[in-house]
Amino acid sequence: MVFRALSKCAGFLIGMILMCHSLAAQEVKELKIGFMATLSGPAAVFGKHMHDGFMLAVNQSNGALGGMATKIFVVDDKLDPDHAVEEATKLINEYGIDVLVGVNFSRVMLAVHDPVVRSRTVFIGTNSGPAPIAGRNCSRYFFSTAPQDDQVHETMGRYASLKGYQRVVTIAPDYEAARDSIAAFRRHFKGQIAREIFPKLGQTGFSSEFDQIAEIDPDAIYAFMPGGMGIELVRQFQTSGLKGIIPFLSTRTVNAVTLPYTMETGEGLFSASHWAPNLDNPANKRFVREFGRAYNYPPSVYAAQGYDAAKLIHYALELTGGAKDQEALISAINAAPFESVRGDFRFNSNQFPIQDFYLVEGVRRTSRLYEMEAIARVFDDVGDAFSGSCRL
Repeated sequence: MVFRALSKCAGFLIGMILMCHSLAAQEVKELKIGFMATLSGPAAVFGKHMHDGFMLAVNQSNGALGGMATKIFVVDDKLDPDHAVEEATKLINEYGIDVLVGVNFSRVMLAVHDPVVRSRTVFIGTNSGPAPIAGRNCSRYFFSTAPQDDQVHETMGRYASLKGYQRVVTIAPDYEAARDSIAAFRRHFKGQIAREIFPKLGQTGFSSEFDQIAEIDPDAIYAFMPGGMGIELVRQFQTSGLKGIIPFLSTRTVNAVTLPYTMETGEGLFSASHWAPNLDNPANKRFVREFGRAYNYPPSVYAAQGYDAAKLIHYALELTGGAKDQEALISAINAAPFESVRGDFRFNSNQFPIQDFYLVEGVRRTSRLYEMEAIARVFDDVGDAFSGSCRL
């Protein structure tokens, strides 16, 4: 009888212990993050850099941002706005994400931004910053670790003016966002645009364009030519015989993503950026060192923006003590003691960064390694031109 009673007591105790463990497991808080980027097709390299940077910061926190177990749902937007909206809706309604992170390209961002913020989901952009989102359509649920899209172009316009260039030829693909980039360059360029050249989107031969430029003989060229078009433009700039004669200024044309393809043809060419691997601050030194170890390739600005987003979430959650409701997160993101890899960083009234912008140059490190190097600060602690239209 005593044995039976003891057995019952033991069984009861074991049952209570198991029930307590089960309740404790149910009480464990989990952070759910949706990460959206272009991860297929020719533009996938940008999404890969962004994702690798983000995951490096997650892994540095042992998979627990802010001490909270973190689950990442990665989706490919396929550079298709309609598909991106479907994926974002699924992440919010089916997976119950707490935060959406990412988006490479403006046409995808313009599609997903409104439905995401209408759902009151916290959204941290890591590359695309179209003017409407920074201005009249801004939202308290949206933050960006990337600049507003116009700012790098404005930086090169200011640099061209500071250099005293009077006549500049611009070259960009013939589509709306590229024309906007030229308009942004002109916002801070005080000289004359000698000619605007708009090759067809997807064009890969530029001999006639370089013949025009040689005939005009401007003080400088300003190029916005992303992706494969930019790689070919840089290669043909060298073979045209103009390299070393006419300065080549650019944005999103010469960068860490394209340098492995252009190599020596991109060496010595200029671009504008808010980040470079040689920025001298502890957070950046750690990021550059550990990114190279983890992925065996050098980081780009896209990786840096992804990394900053994860670090921002980490410090915000530390500030909330693990609370992840929207109001707590919004307040904490604005106030978090966040150390950006770019150094000086704070959010403007539209929740885009106030930061420095640099002239960066393609440089050779070894026979096979080329990097972008910051060589001059062009803007100090600057916000974007659209923040005044934001009413938060």
